[in-house]
Amino acid sequence: MKKELRNIVILTGAGISAESGLKTFRASDGLWEGHRIEDVATPEAYERNPDLVNEFYNARRAQLKEVEPNAAHFALAKLEENWPFDVLIVTQNVDDLHERAGSKNLIHMHGELLKSRCTETQLVTDWHQDILPDTISPYSKEGTLRPHIVWFGEMPLEMGRIYDALRKCDLFISIGTSGNVYPAAGFAQEARRKGAHCVELNLEPSLNAHDFHESVNGLAGEIVPKFVEGLLAS
Repeated sequence: MKKELRNIVILTGAGISAESGLKTFRASDGLWEGHRIEDVATPEAYERNPDLVNEFYNARRAQLKEVEPNAAHFALAKLEENWPFDVLIVTQNVDDLHERAGSKNLIHMHGELLKSRCTETQLVTDWHQDILPDTISPYSKEGTLRPHIVWFGEMPLEMGRIYDALRKCDLFISIGTSGNVYPAAGFAQEARRKGAHCVELNLEPSLNAHDFHESVNGLAGEIVPKFVEGLLAS
């Protein structure tokens, strides 16, 4: 990396939370926690069987109480705290492990388990309890609450802010992603097109590993702290 590095954008995926005990979104058998994606992660699934969808996310929400951030989460929080320029984490994860590790400049592009959304007003509120199909929204007498999760077929959140950051960054780092879910899989190309140095830190090469200038493979809890220490030392 010869150019001067100032602004950093970091994309994180399920791989960074896997070491904390959270299963990756899509396992090798195509299932998520034993469920077909089509049955728990689409608007059509929610319309068809809201009880099943709510039960699924209620269980995921409860699971957060059983896990803790790992060394990779803490390393990124340390980078944000000590880097003299902007560090933005864009996560595909719906857990709260980045926040619990201390990260503050963070975008959850696929939503958050610990928030719910009003079906009438689309307003979002913090929510740590179970959600039932008849849970009344605090924002509307006619509305109910649904998980604040971006399902397949829905638009990821804050895309304008994300692309603006990608265009302005000098270093783009992708951690624990598969490279097969868009639009996130195209972030490296966007950042590289604008002149950023692109690095992949992953258990194994992703499907879009060719979009990166360099790649380091291994457990996130081991390779992310080492990479962060190298950045801060430079």
